[in-house]
Amino acid sequence: MTTSQRTFPQSSRAARANELVEVLQKQLAERLVAAAPNADEPDFAPISWLRDEGVHGGGERLATADTPTFNRASVNVSCVHYDDLPEKRLASATALSTIVHPAHPLASSMHMHISWTELKEGKGTWRIMADLNPSHPNEAQTSRFLSALRGVNAELFDEGKAQGERYFYIPALERTRGVAHFYLEGYSSGDFEADLRLARAYGESVIATYGAILQESLENALPPTEEQRQRQLDYHTLYLFQVLTLDRGTTSGLLVHDQNDIGIMGSLPAEVNRELLASWSSKVPAPQEELVDALADALATIHPAPVDTAT
Repeated sequence: MTTSQRTFPQSSRAARANELVEVLQKQLAERLVAAAPNADEPDFAPISWLRDEGVHGGGERLATADTPTFNRASVNVSCVHYDDLPEKRLASATALSTIVHPAHPLASSMHMHISWTELKEGKGTWRIMADLNPSHPNEAQTSRFLSALRGVNAELFDEGKAQGERYFYIPALERTRGVAHFYLEGYSSGDFEADLRLARAYGESVIATYGAILQESLENALPPTEEQRQRQLDYHTLYLFQVLTLDRGTTSGLLVHDQNDIGIMGSLPAEVNRELLASWSSKVPAPQEELVDALADALATIHPAPVDTAT
């Protein structure tokens, strides 16, 4: 499959949004490789997928896993559209969705999502998310990440932070997924050009800030202890738990179609603590325990349990 097989939406606004997310995708992948202390760190491999054999678009993700620097990382761009289906209200959806799970326990994971959704009636909105997700929180890094988001637009910061903390809250565990959360849902100022610049500013700010945090965390880092590795594994288990039981974007992506399931699951860490995950079944409201039990049953009964393509 190649990107040349993909068709693209007719909307000029969707085309501009696609151009933006592709630029940010390239910037982030290059910054992540540059942050690696190992000069032999492999580049991210491109993997393409098609919606309805490309008739309705598709996407490409840049991915890596099980390297000296990255447990798993995926930088996914998608652009789907339904210009030829008048019965659908959705005209197009264009998105950058990325998650980085470093291998070293003292380096934080990071998630970012920037997307443009356009309806056939003409209305369009942005969705902008960014969150820092450490297994070993560092107050200075948390403050730095939040300050970078505030610096893009101080007026939107409080709203985005509050919405992010609600979205990433895990009721069963009485905690949020990470330490710094930002989320704008359905955002539009009414000025597409201004909003496009805002989306670019958020993306570039997160790339620069997280890239620096990652690089500084890895420079001269000592080999991790077993306690640090176990704490990271337990945190990765919490990350999988939140994504597969609460995250609306993941759920809708898996239910709407089955043409990029591996890409959607690319947000998951490479290994988890199966026993810990199973123990949370008793904490969720019925009938969600059936889902948690099924997820635990899908994992191998070894420690740590791999979350590979077959799983």
